[in-house]
Amino acid sequence: MQDALPALVLNSEALARHAMNDTPANPATTDEQLMLAFTLGSSDAFTELFRRYKQPIYAFFRRRVTDPAHAEEFTQETFLALLKAASRYQPRALFRTYLYSIGFKILRAHRRKTIFRAMFSAHPSTIPDPAKHDATESGLWVRRAVEKLDPIDREVLLLREFEQLSYTEIADLLQLPLNTVRSRLFRARTALRDLLEPPASAVAESSTPNSLERATQNPAPAAAPIIHSKRNPA
Repeated sequence: MQDALPALVLNSEALARHAMNDTPANPATTDEQLMLAFTLGSSDAFTELFRRYKQPIYAFFRRRVTDPAHAEEFTQETFLALLKAASRYQPRALFRTYLYSIGFKILRAHRRKTIFRAMFSAHPSTIPDPAKHDATESGLWVRRAVEKLDPIDREVLLLREFEQLSYTEIADLLQLPLNTVRSRLFRARTALRDLLEPPASAVAESSTPNSLERATQNPAPAAAPIIHSKRNPA
């Protein structure tokens, strides 16, 4: 992703209207304090927010779209949208929840466009999937298992395990009751574990000499362990 984004957006007319002198961001300053400072004209505050979240937001999109170029583009759009909405920002929730909500809106718009275009496309896309091309075999196995989950369960799992959001943040972001988030996360973890574990019949078959020989010659990819966050639930 291009690191030039802060320089690009911080030279906009939005900041040109402010005469406030920039001061270096303190590492202990909270995201919410930085965003408020940015709304008052501190370009350094925005630069610090970009530094903190450029990689997490890119990773957020990269796990949900197959094309890295799209993930990079959506990351840029997210921070540009943050810039445009700065004057309307209200610290009613954690900043990262606010930022991910912008990312979700961009992702949903992309998905709607993709569905619309597919309805009028006579030929399926033949563009190779970069994620599948570059991923290891075991990584592909996990990715395909995750894709089989219920869409809401999958999103809860990704937000908890990869974005490391709390249950409360996920509930706010997806507009779900807190208990629903907990139950869906449990269901998603259970379903993913079942998808990654080989069936009992396959295990029994692999115990025979011939199947053991085949397994040695063509080992199956090892299932990646399911991550369980050690953070407090909320």
